[in-house]
Amino acid sequence: MGRVLGRAPVRLAVTLLVTGLVGLMSPAVARAEGEATISSLRSSQGVVTGTLTVRSAGTSAAVVDTARLSARVGNAPVEVKTKPIAQGRRAVMLVVDTSGSMGEAGMETAREAVATFLRETPTDVLVGLVSFASTAGVDVPPTKDRARVQKAVNGLRSRGETTLYDGISVAVTALGENGDRSIVLLSDGGDTRSTKSTRASATAALKSAGVRAEVIAFKTAESDNTVLRGFAAAGGGSVAAAGDRAAVRSAFTAAAKALDSQVSFSLTVPGDVRSKQQVLVSGFASGRPFSAVAEVDFGAAPVPSTTPQPTPTESAVGPPEGAAVQGFSGPGGLTAQLLIAMALTGLGALGLVLAFMASSLKSGRSRRIETIERYVSPDTAVITDKSAPVTPSAISSGLINIGDKVMEGRESTSKTMMLIDRADLSLRPGEWWVLRLVAIVAGVAIAMLLFRGGLVMTLVAVVLGAAVGYVLPAFVLRFLAKRRSKKFESQLPDILTLVASSLTSGFSLLQALDAVAKDAAEPAAKEFARALAETRIGSDVSDALDKMSVRMDSANMRWTTMAIRIQREVGGNLAETLRTTAKTLREREELHRHVRALSAEGRLSGYILIGLPIGIFLFTMQTNRAYLELLWTRPMGWMLMGAGVISMTIGTFWMRKVVDVQV
Repeated sequence: MGRVLGRAPVRLAVTLLVTGLVGLMSPAVARAEGEATISSLRSSQGVVTGTLTVRSAGTSAAVVDTARLSARVGNAPVEVKTKPIAQGRRAVMLVVDTSGSMGEAGMETAREAVATFLRETPTDVLVGLVSFASTAGVDVPPTKDRARVQKAVNGLRSRGETTLYDGISVAVTALGENGDRSIVLLSDGGDTRSTKSTRASATAALKSAGVRAEVIAFKTAESDNTVLRGFAAAGGGSVAAAGDRAAVRSAFTAAAKALDSQVSFSLTVPGDVRSKQQVLVSGFASGRPFSAVAEVDFGAAPVPSTTPQPTPTESAVGPPEGAAVQGFSGPGGLTAQLLIAMALTGLGALGLVLAFMASSLKSGRSRRIETIERYVSPDTAVITDKSAPVTPSAISSGLINIGDKVMEGRESTSKTMMLIDRADLSLRPGEWWVLRLVAIVAGVAIAMLLFRGGLVMTLVAVVLGAAVGYVLPAFVLRFLAKRRSKKFESQLPDILTLVASSLTSGFSLLQALDAVAKDAAEPAAKEFARALAETRIGSDVSDALDKMSVRMDSANMRWTTMAIRIQREVGGNLAETLRTTAKTLREREELHRHVRALSAEGRLSGYILIGLPIGIFLFTMQTNRAYLELLWTRPMGWMLMGAGVISMTIGTFWMRKVVDVQV
């Protein structure tokens, strides 16, 4: 019953954690941020000026009916005046992702789409180019020379990391501070190496400068549309998801048509208007109603709103302003890194909760044993007071108790404890469980640092890090146990010689073993002392030595125990038998070392051949990531990775069998 109670909360917590992760990682649906936006707002001496942009629902530009425009400042209606947008300065910065995740096919798509955009863009609009990969910079400042921009785009190549945030900040700065300014961003959304800007600072730059952002989300293996939706929301633009060339060209054409629909307007504001007020402009474009809203601080710098209002015909209510700015459009809007951080934090919180509940999860048998212990030894420290202060030691004890309950009854627990005993580690089953849990968390964290990237690489890092964290403690434990066992085997011939000498001098077998426990080196001294302790509480000396041979996994000790048992049953000279056994063991050990010396070159070659590809892979990940990105961004790369892993596994077992010569 106690076992069931101990496992049920853990299983429930794991189920809830997995369910929450699946819900959080569900991809969000890309959506447009609105049909009309207000940008380039200025407030001076009671007059508010700005630019109204209406996106078309068809293939042609939307035509704003300026005679039917209306506006409100706060709750008061105001007069709207318009003028041709071409009379002012308009600049557009093309921001193109040239990282390795885009690939050559993505670059070819970008060239064709930009050519279409340049043909459709009004002639008075200045067009510039910013590209970003491992670094971000201005390739072409805003200019009317379309051929120069196209030539620069044709020269772009896909390579390196992604500095999306730096690219946005560079584009905003290059657009200047005057006129209507906008950016058209083509990217898969994953930032891996920005050093000068963060997501928050790039978003703030868009908002404070009043730059409109039209985003084309290009779908690749590392797409992260959450970031792109956040930039579109901050710039009062839209997100167009594009998975092929036709979709990308259509998105660029729509961005160009939006420039044809722009109208410059001015509002005369009553003199008593103060503080922050909402400016609402509504009307009809190509027969369809629209409305757009902005926020102006009268007496301070204007702050353009980033969330367009729904049209009067729409019944759905959009998300609150500011939610989209931060990129949080629902559980699926969170980035992969944030999801993992939340999962790890939740796991830690779960451990603390279970630690606090550990006392209530104790079985009736455990409580009865504690009662007896308190009766027999009143000084025994048993924590039963629920009002006792929570200390780090109490939390760790609670986690270890939970680990004991999880490990209880498992088939692997007895094997694990035998290895822990053989390695001479003072660990309880619960402590071993906590150690493996910590190793898994650490493995995931390290893997995410090494394999940083989009959602796919993050999931790969989580799986790989969890697998390594789960396997590595067991591997280290087996290594420590085997090393101690081998050291015991190498000491055994000298120990048998010492026992034989003691028997010849007239000591009994127990006295001879006691001399070994006092004079021999570790680990033999500790193991023989433990065997002697078992004989003092009633165990037969042969049985105690046999248990020691099983505990140390020593075939030589089994033979020695068998010789002692036979001699005690049939009689004979035990000292001579032990000398003969010691001589045989020395000859076997000499032959074993000779074989290892002869096979050393083969073993070293095996270690190098196994470790060299892994080391080069990790080194190249940090120095030339773009060179390796083809392995997980292309189907052929996945096939090559799978073939490489299978070949490495087969080769590892093959070389191990070749150099493992049994003596």
